[in-house]
Amino acid sequence: MKNSFVYLLIAVLILSVSCGGDDKAKLEKLKAEYEKVGGQIQDLENKLGEDTTLMKTGGILVSTLKAVKDTFKTYIEIQGQVDGEENVMATSKAMGVVTQIYVKEGDQVHKGQILAQLDASVLEQTMKELKMSYEFMNDIYERQKSLWDQKIGSEVQYLSAKNNKESLELKIKTLNEQLDMYQITSPINGSVEEIPIKVGQNMAPGLVAFRVVNFSRVKVVADISEVYSGTIKKGDKVLIHFSTENIDYVGTLSFASRYINTINRTFRVETYVNPKLLEFRANMIAVLKILNYSNPSVFSIPSNIILMDRDEPYIYKAVKNGKSYIVEKSLIKTGRTYNGRIEVLSGIEDGDIILTSNLYSVQPGEAINL
Repeated sequence: MKNSFVYLLIAVLILSVSCGGDDKAKLEKLKAEYEKVGGQIQDLENKLGEDTTLMKTGGILVSTLKAVKDTFKTYIEIQGQVDGEENVMATSKAMGVVTQIYVKEGDQVHKGQILAQLDASVLEQTMKELKMSYEFMNDIYERQKSLWDQKIGSEVQYLSAKNNKESLELKIKTLNEQLDMYQITSPINGSVEEIPIKVGQNMAPGLVAFRVVNFSRVKVVADISEVYSGTIKKGDKVLIHFSTENIDYVGTLSFASRYINTINRTFRVETYVNPKLLEFRANMIAVLKILNYSNPSVFSIPSNIILMDRDEPYIYKAVKNGKSYIVEKSLIKTGRTYNGRIEVLSGIEDGDIILTSNLYSVQPGEAINL
């Protein structure tokens, strides 16, 4: 795109010169503008880290870069979502109608706290009857025990009264456990994030009543194709980008599942982030870039400057020929590709000058004037 702009500018300049007037003055002005634009292009290319030079061959302007070894890395980019260390659903253990809800969304709750009550009126009535019977049987037991302690009465009467009392105690204990099943409690410490139930609604075991999330520890989870199962492991570096806040965070994979989901052929990875980084929400989107390959010393070039000859990749180089340069075709062996650049394993030497534009307008052996 930069070179196209240069060509367009040159064409405009030439047309402007040919339109008459003070040609000499116009020519000097256009040369100054051309030099200014060329300097700006050079400055931008230097900032981008490319050693790029404009060259001229057969009247066609081309750009080049100087081959220098550098670290080549590839990343796997996937979309993940934020989750708390504990993100659980609270549900009932029995069937019944919701009679009371004690919390609202956003409330902080502790483990075991009662969140809602189901209708247990029948059991409550049974409990009252049992307690009345227990008071009666306990009174009989106390009387029989007192007599037995005084060696009055039979042992059978005493043991029978004791058995009846203890039997009612067990029934009351069992009924209390059943009554507890009609209370929906929080399984963890955290905040109530979702309440899909209403008073008067029928509940059953397994139906979601509350979502409780603990964000004291925050993690990002994602599913990755099994294609990468051999290259991703626990401890790999990962860059996490939160687009809603435009924040990046560097971490490591804390978990890489060894289980492949048979439905979508993916495996799960997790990484923890600083909970104070931003105001996290469950299911917030995050983009993960996981480093899956790194070559510390290799040539890499833009993939769009590679040409093909019968499935063999090649590039054009500017090669010294006496006091000038000529175009030379060079077959290369490529490796991995990432983000518009490709790893070159052979066919390039340190310091080679590689042509990067107008590649279909030049031919091997053409002279180049620097």
